[in-house]
Amino acid sequence: MFATKRTIILLLSLIAVILSTYFFQKNTPQLPTIAIANYGPHSSLEETIKGFKETLEKFGYKENEQIQFDMNHVNFDPTQIIQMLTKLHSKNPKLLLAITTPVAQSAQNVFKDKPIVFASITDPVEAGLLKNENESTANITGASERQDFNALINFIKSILPNAKRIGMLYATGEANDVALLKSFEHEAEKHNMILVSKAIDHPRDVPLGIASFKDKVDLIYVGTSGPIQPTLPAIVHAADGLGIPIINADSDAVHKNLVLASFGVSFYQIGANAAKIAASIMGGKDIKDIPPMHPSLEDHHGFISKKQTKKFNIQLPKDEKNISILE
Repeated sequence: MFATKRTIILLLSLIAVILSTYFFQKNTPQLPTIAIANYGPHSSLEETIKGFKETLEKFGYKENEQIQFDMNHVNFDPTQIIQMLTKLHSKNPKLLLAITTPVAQSAQNVFKDKPIVFASITDPVEAGLLKNENESTANITGASERQDFNALINFIKSILPNAKRIGMLYATGEANDVALLKSFEHEAEKHNMILVSKAIDHPRDVPLGIASFKDKVDLIYVGTSGPIQPTLPAIVHAADGLGIPIINADSDAVHKNLVLASFGVSFYQIGANAAKIAASIMGGKDIKDIPPMHPSLEDHHGFISKKQTKKFNIQLPKDEKNISILE
């Protein structure tokens, strides 16, 4: 009899807990969601997300207090992008942060009814996201990563003053890469330099692409290409065998002394710029009234590996602005 009463009391207590939990969840307002669609895990893209989140917090949108994030990536598999976006859209987010060109291009077809903020895209007009680089479209705006190629070439000259031929791989069918190639080629001509480019259809073609630069280039530049950047370890391995120095867009490999130097826009700042736009949207501003943001010259920074300069017998530049020498 006593055992029966105890059982009843335990059951009633359990029911009370279940009911209180149900009513608490039902009456607790759901935090607004910001969806983040990323192409894949890479230091530069992760830095963009970090800049986005930390800057949003400065605007009063702290994770799990004022907003929540729903993040996903496709591990650089373009065939999975639509599925990822559809899943994110089903959660009814307030807006989407679309990182890289392939993700943002696909987002146009899935997030037609939601604001899209792009990031880590070189040329949003070339990518078909905008009609004018300084004007948003009906539901798309964002933060470009387009860098100053004149500043890049001047940086290259400060390290390799005798360099005349620059090798660069680019992914076929990638709008971001085509825009990067055109802009870089045009600027190289102004400096009486030659850009030797090699198209890559698949990551497995990277070693052969680098091999084609043998005796044809003075350095290799690895840009912000979504498909090419993840292959940097293979590029480094192949280039080391040929004795060709590498200038990368992202500084992570310089910190690890894997490449000679890097020069480019801070990916953290790109994320921060995207966050400023997102904060305006969250605050009620119409996306049509929020123009895209582009990096300033001050957003660029150069990093040089001292270890690599010794390897290639290169003199360090003197009194250069926005340049850090890494031991």
